[in-house]
Order: sequence, then C-alpha cells, then structure tokens
Amino acid sequence: MRRGQRRRWLVDYPRAVPLGIFLLVAAITALSVFSIESGERARASAELNRKSISMTSAIERRAYSNSSFLRAGAALFGSQGEVTPEMFRQFVSELRLDADYRGAEGIGWAPAIGSSEAANFEAKLNEGRIGFTRISPSLVETPRQQLVPILYLQPDTLRNRRALGYDMYSEPTRREAMDEAQRTIRPTASGRITLVQEGEGEDYGFLIFMPVIDGFGASRNLKGFIYSPFNASQFLASAAELVSGDEEGVRLYDIDGGERRLLAQMGNWTEDGETIQREVDLANRDMLLVVQSANDETLSPLSMITLLFGLAVASLLMVVARLLTQQAQEDSRSLDWFAEQNSIRNSLTRELNHRVKNTLANVLSIVSLTRRRADSLDEFATGIDNRIRALSATHDLLTQSEWGTTPIASVVGVELAPYANDQDHTVVIEGPAVELAPNDALSLGLAIHELATNAAKYGALSTSGGKVEITWSLVNEQLASIVWVESNGPEVTLPKKRGFGTDLIEKIVAHELRHPVELEFLPEGVRCKLLVPVREPSEFELRSSSQSNREI
Repeated sequence: MRRGQRRRWLVDYPRAVPLGIFLLVAAITALSVFSIESGERARASAELNRKSISMTSAIERRAYSNSSFLRAGAALFGSQGEVTPEMFRQFVSELRLDADYRGAEGIGWAPAIGSSEAANFEAKLNEGRIGFTRISPSLVETPRQQLVPILYLQPDTLRNRRALGYDMYSEPTRREAMDEAQRTIRPTASGRITLVQEGEGEDYGFLIFMPVIDGFGASRNLKGFIYSPFNASQFLASAAELVSGDEEGVRLYDIDGGERRLLAQMGNWTEDGETIQREVDLANRDMLLVVQSANDETLSPLSMITLLFGLAVASLLMVVARLLTQQAQEDSRSLDWFAEQNSIRNSLTRELNHRVKNTLANVLSIVSLTRRRADSLDEFATGIDNRIRALSATHDLLTQSEWGTTPIASVVGVELAPYANDQDHTVVIEGPAVELAPNDALSLGLAIHELATNAAKYGALSTSGGKVEITWSLVNEQLASIVWVESNGPEVTLPKKRGFGTDLIEKIVAHELRHPVELEFLPEGVRCKLLVPVREPSEFELRSSSQSNREI
C-alpha cells in the first residue's frame, strides 16, 4: 500500500483507524488467550487423568497390601489349633502397622461360633480385664445361631476397645461380605458401614475380611475371620499421600446394586468442576473413584499476563495511531493552507499587476492631459502634483481597508478635507453607507478632486459663503448615484475650451466607472452626477475575511 494512501486513511478516518487498530490487537490478544486457555485445559485434563490413574493405583495398592497381611494371618491362624492373645499380638507386632499399614484402624480376629459357645467366648474376652464385656447385640434381645464376635483388635486403643464383643455377623452388610469371603476364600471388602469404633460419630468406613479355614477338602470348616477396619476418609487421605501435586477434590463411592453411595470425600469439591471417574477393585468389591480438577474458572497466570500485555499494547497503539491521525490531519490542513496561500499570492500578484497598470495608465492620462492644458512648466508641475496627491490620498484609504471595500463618505471626505473645516464655506456630505470597490473608489476620488479643484479656482469654494453639497443614494442594489451641486458662488459661464478636469471626468472617470458622467455648468453653480457601480465583494476581493484570518 502506498504511503500516500495510508496517510489518506489517517486523514479520512481519524477515529476509525485507531479504534480498528485497538480492536485488531485486542482480537489477536483474545485469540492468544483462548489458545493458551485451550492448552491449559488440555494440560489440566491430562494431569487430571494422570492423577486419577495414580489415585486409583494408590487405593488398590493400599487394599492389596492389607489383603496380603490378612492372607498371611489367615495362613498362620489356620495352621494353629487356637489363636491365643500372645500369638495374635506377636503377629500384629511383626507387621509394623504404624509404618506399613496406614489408613487402617488395625487388625482384628473374630472367631466363628455358635450361640452355645457364647458364654465361653465372653470368658476369654474378659480374661485379665477390669469390668465385663458382653457380646452385642445381646442374644437375649436378638436370638441367632451363628456369631462372629470380635475377640482381639490391635493396636489396643480405647477407640478399638469399643468394638470388642461386637457380633459382626448380626449386621447385614458385614454378613454379606463375610459370606462372600468364605465362598471365594479371598479378602473381601464390605459395603459402606459406620465402624463400631466411631461410637456416636457418623464417619463412614468399611472392613476387609479374610476367612480362616481349618482343615482341607470336605472336612474343612470356618474357624473365623481375620479382618481390618478402615475409616474411609483416613484411608482415602493415606492413598492421596502417594500422589504428588495439588489437592484435587476426590470422592470415593461404594457401588451397591448399581447405586452409588458416598464413602469419603477430600479436597475442595464443587458441583460444576471437571471430573474423571475410575472404577476401583478394592478387595473383591467394586467401588468408584471420582477426581475433580483443582483448577478454578479464573484465567491462568500466563493468560492474565498475555491479556494485560495485549490490552496495554492495543491501548498504546491506539494512542499512537490517534496521534498520527491528528498529525496527518494537521499536515493536511497545513498543505491546504499553503496551497491556498500560494493561490492567494498568485492572485495578489496578478491583481497587483492589473492595478499597477491601471494606476500607471491613469497617471499617463493625467500627465498627457495636464501637459496639453498647461501654459507653463510651473502650471504643469502643480497640476501633476495635485492630481498625484489625490490618487495617493485615495490609495491610503484603500491600503487602510486592505484593498477591500471603501465607503463613499470616506472617499469624498478625504478629497474635501481642506475645505470641510473652512469657516468661509459650507460643505455638506450626506448619503447612506455604501461601499465601493477599490478601482471605483480611485476613479471617484479623481473625479471629486477635479470638481473640488475647479470649485476652489472658479466656483463656490473660491468665494466666501459658497456652498458645496455632495449627496448620494442607491439607484438599485448594483448602482449608486452621486450628485455634486455648487451654490452661492460666482456666476458660472460655459467655458470656451474644455479644461483638463472636464476631460478627466468625462473620459477617464466615465470609462473606469463604465457609466456616463453628467457635467453641467449652470449659472448658479456646477452640477455633476456620477453613477458608480456597487459590486459584491466576491467580484473583486482576493480573499474573504475568514480566509485572511485563518491560522495553521
């Protein structure tokens, strides 16, 4: 694109160009932010997927580690005739629960007994203890034949002691898990429950059961269950510790008959965040892990920097473009002004040449006529001097008006100034405000000068009490009538020969004014009528006042 065309746009669209540049840069910035955010969302989705996989793996590893311990315990206890307190404590101490068994409440032993063995079980349960703990729920209130009450639970804490004596087989969710574990001979997790250890608490949890079988083949029988109770929230938190990164919102659901039942939740969870779901095989039970992105809806730092930088650049470019458009407009106005001044200068030169030629032509005519009418050199010099001074006086008026219009009253007044304040004569100058063009004012000035000179020599201005009236009126919008009337002077007789003033008025002035001059030598005084054009300023002015006052 050419430079001139670019500058033309800056001049023609001073507001649209800066706004267009701002919108263009803002659009590019918005597109960049959109691309960055799309990339950030893709990265966040990939990171969320990675973390969900890692979280699922961590949960399954925790469950697998627990299942391994329970399998080892089941093998040990199945080979012994009786599980004694010393044997159980020794087994649990070897597992180092504090280091390798995080997330679990501990490990317990619950023998499978019949109702007839309840008294013997309670005796073992209370050996060496202060107070007496019974099987719960009570057999009196809820009679049943099969019982799996908790005999041991390590570590031996006040919290875990709440669970001793509880018959887990009396509760449907636990019973279902134990039956499934006995059927498959593998560690099996229960559905959502509230641990007995919670007391009045409402935290959900689950248990993993491993059956202990005595004997082989058809002669084998159920000896009991080694199990681990889990607080679901603590178990989920322990699995999350294995996954690096920000803390996302995580939920663990138990799947029961196709229905999702919330087990635990951690992190900041919102209802409209991006989530990924993964099925979890937790000890032979299907569960569902839902991981939610930790990212909020605000722009990423890179997007914010890009947005702020883009808006700053767009604003700066808009300001620069606005300054350029203003400069281009000023340059355009300057060029127009210079072109106008050049045109005015050319017009002034042409007009000056024209007026100088006219003035020289008038001077030459005056010289020629004066020479022919003069009888001596002194008379010639005096005539030339007076008439040049008349031209000069009128020129001074035109210069004061910057060669604009000149009032008739000013032209008449300057020529009759020597006589207007004379006590011996009366000079009346009356008429409406009428402005004349420069050339017309010059011609009128010459005519008034000749009339005044003639009156001073031979007419009303030559004697005391003489009177001269110069009145004018508008014939129409384009023509003014000026009448010179002398009175109270010497009686006037028709001159025997034509004088210079008569020739100048009837030839030069009439020619310049483009209207005939009526000059009468009446006995009571000279009477002269001139018709002067009243032209519009646009016909002769080189420039209007508004143009002459313009500034860059």
